[in-house]
Amino acid sequence: MSNGIEFHNVTKRYGSDASAPLAVKGISFEVRKGSLTTILGPSGCGKTTTLRMIAGLESPTSGQIIMGGKDVTTLGPAQRNVSMMFQSYALFPHMNVVENVMYGLKMSGVAKVEARARAVEALKNVGLVDYDERLPSELSGGQQQRVALARALVLEPEVLLFDEPLSNLDARLRREMREEIRALQQRLSLTVAYVTHDQSEALAVSDQIIVMDHGVIAQCGTPQDLYEYPKSEFVAGFMGEAMLFPGVASGDGSVALGPLTLKPQRPVAAGPVKVAVRPEAWLIHRDGSGLKARLAKLAYLGSIHEYTFETVLGSIFVVSPDLTNVLQLGADVGLSLADHGVSVVQVNPA
Repeated sequence: MSNGIEFHNVTKRYGSDASAPLAVKGISFEVRKGSLTTILGPSGCGKTTTLRMIAGLESPTSGQIIMGGKDVTTLGPAQRNVSMMFQSYALFPHMNVVENVMYGLKMSGVAKVEARARAVEALKNVGLVDYDERLPSELSGGQQQRVALARALVLEPEVLLFDEPLSNLDARLRREMREEIRALQQRLSLTVAYVTHDQSEALAVSDQIIVMDHGVIAQCGTPQDLYEYPKSEFVAGFMGEAMLFPGVASGDGSVALGPLTLKPQRPVAAGPVKVAVRPEAWLIHRDGSGLKARLAKLAYLGSIHEYTFETVLGSIFVVSPDLTNVLQLGADVGLSLADHGVSVVQVNPA
């Protein structure tokens, strides 16, 4: 038992009609106490429904949910020691910062003096000192995010839930806030379930990632496991913008990808495979050695160049950190593969 969160064969169907499709199809997983698990997947995969079942905002159609060693399957949100941070922040516009953070404590019957002291401490934890009297409208998006986080933390929840918490922020703030959330989670040993559709966000903050697809768990593991050792074409394509190419595995353990030969990090059975290659895994050779390629498109992004090459394998998207020797459109080069960023996935039989 993890004493965190456990799902045992949980399903969710909306509506009472038995023929209605299942949004979540018999999933089982565990979030260990004091760890951060991200539920990741495209829109409509069931990740938000799963989070809402942890919160008690949705009841499972079947299966069992255990939190802190206690069966909470039939309990509502008020009977679970859970705080949820929504995408919209949901701050009260007429209350100042400290009043927003105190609100849940006051509703729980905590005396005003104690509630205020705990609210001030929670604000200090998220880096907001001397903001107590400001209204939400006087704060930036990142500051509002911190107030919402302090309001969730002040209740000292057993489990903290995040639903796409960073999607309203610009890229720089998103990076800063994800670092702060991770640092806070580790410092306070919080048990966190975190929903996002952003792979880089999931890789940056998680102890464990659960990738969902059409209501089922496609794969569960550490960020490194999912990135380097995807078990299906869906996971390989979803994690890290990988492109999938057909290949053939030989009995000696090598894999042929067009004119290229590679050695998978993990053994695969002989036969047809898919090779997932991330943009940073391609090496460019100006002498034309390797896979013949002609540059069809290029874009300058400041720290990198993005190239699209035409090859016998089709169009190949490549990211290059070389800002000195920039290729020109129409250039003929060769491509080979680095040791990193390449995964081989067994093709599922039809």
